[in-house]
Amino acid sequence: MKVVIAEDNPLLRDGIALLLGEHGIEVAAAVADGSALLDAVAAHRPDAAVVDVRMPPTYTDEGLRAALTIRSAYPQTAVLVFSQWVETSYARQLLAGNAGRVGYLLKDRIVSTDEFVGALRRVADGGTALDPEVVRQLLAAPAVDAGIARLSAREREILGLLAEGRSNIALADALHLAERSVEKHITAIFTKLDLAQDPGDHRRVLAVLRYLNAQP
Repeated sequence: MKVVIAEDNPLLRDGIALLLGEHGIEVAAAVADGSALLDAVAAHRPDAAVVDVRMPPTYTDEGLRAALTIRSAYPQTAVLVFSQWVETSYARQLLAGNAGRVGYLLKDRIVSTDEFVGALRRVADGGTALDPEVVRQLLAAPAVDAGIARLSAREREILGLLAEGRSNIALADALHLAERSVEKHITAIFTKLDLAQDPGDHRRVLAVLRYLNAQP
């Protein structure tokens, strides 16, 4: 089995590489950021990628965004997220459509090296490896609507007023905008929610339903 590792902590990165080598697993590359990870996957086409969540430059979600890209562009490469953090929205996206070849483990809950290596082999063979805490948080957290998450603050405000039944003229008056500006914002909302124009659907109603379902 051939893998690449993405971990910004050099001691942990080298430790994982050494551990995998001792178990007969080839480490094709060990890198420190998401961009280098994608380059390594493209160059080596590994069986699996071990990916940290937070890496340079912002230390927020670079690893998870790279993992999602790998899942889409290189479906034969399994992804094992190995992190201190549970990001439920990204975990849902990683599992969406096909739950095979994916894992999400928490660093501080790994009790043995054999457990980690076994999970890596399992996802590389097409299976799934999820820490129980990840599963618990996925079940506890409401699903995040990716379309709603893409809306700007102004678009969310307009969608909230649409939910109150306001017309475009009433929206323009309430927000001190030209009616044409309101129309542009509403069109942008429909686009971000992937609501294509359809004679059989009322997009304003569908958008409002999406908004209401996303509320905690």
